[in-house]
Amino acid sequence: MRLSFFHIGKGEFVTCSSKENSELYYAVLGGLGQFGIITRARIALEPAPKRVKWLRLFYSDFSAFTRDQESLISKNERRDNKALNYLEGMLLLNQGPQDLSFYPVSAYARINSLVTKYGIIYCLEAAKYYYDDRESRVEKELLDLLKGNLGFLPDFMFEKDVTYMEFLNRVRSSELFLRSKGQWEVPHPWLNLFVPESRILDFNSGVLKNIILKQKIPAGIVLIYPMNRNKWDYKMSVVIPDEDVFYVVSMLHSSGFNKWEAYDNQNKEILQFCDGAGIKVKPYLGHYETQEEWINHFGSKWESFRARKALFDPKMILSPGQRIFNNN
Repeated sequence: MRLSFFHIGKGEFVTCSSKENSELYYAVLGGLGQFGIITRARIALEPAPKRVKWLRLFYSDFSAFTRDQESLISKNERRDNKALNYLEGMLLLNQGPQDLSFYPVSAYARINSLVTKYGIIYCLEAAKYYYDDRESRVEKELLDLLKGNLGFLPDFMFEKDVTYMEFLNRVRSSELFLRSKGQWEVPHPWLNLFVPESRILDFNSGVLKNIILKQKIPAGIVLIYPMNRNKWDYKMSVVIPDEDVFYVVSMLHSSGFNKWEAYDNQNKEILQFCDGAGIKVKPYLGHYETQEEWINHFGSKWESFRARKALFDPKMILSPGQRIFNNN
């Protein structure tokens, strides 16, 4: 990827990549808008597949859910060409309406009954891309993956075969669902966290079950899925947990105009719980009130972050608002 920036420090346009002006390139990745203004991006493309085998698997056991997700992303680490092209986890919660548009209407009653029984159902979403002439091969690859030791509920596996464009546009159904409930053009007090894998079970019991589920506030979309740390270059400004595997947890709330404070308070309670329990989460696009909190957030990366600021934006033109380099 190559990026064109307006270099604030030099007052000129520069082109950056991992090999050209690499310090600025890596600084801006996770740099919270502190180092320059991106004016253009060149991203390498490749031929798109034609179709997608799209699965959703339900779990009542969080340990099995996380174990299977970590096992499936490890296949990509081994460069296995039979590995999944896409994997994500999400929650179905017994609070507020569910978006069931993915599933056959005949399954709605069974799904609602299952969610009512357990309170939380963990859904593993997976996809394999293919061209028309590879459908039978992709079917076999999926069967080989599923006939292993995956711990999903056997009667709750759902499959679709869709065009690649339909798959890319999958968020549209969530938008239409929220619009139908009057929850689209409202405040969205989201909370996005990176959670260390070693504490993800504690996060499930302390946050998902004892805060989100118990408070009965309609949670909207909650995503939870693992990532391999070695896919992230340490030279980037973004801060992630110092473990080989960590989880992305995204709580994508949609509140009413007069109800955003309930979500804001819940988000604060989640962060306070993690701090008290010693779960070293790292907020993505975090918000802090003081520079001391930002220094704690960046940890060992703070000195390089500060040095890059002095190099690329010495007059602090891009600083106001986030209180990273000032308290105004």
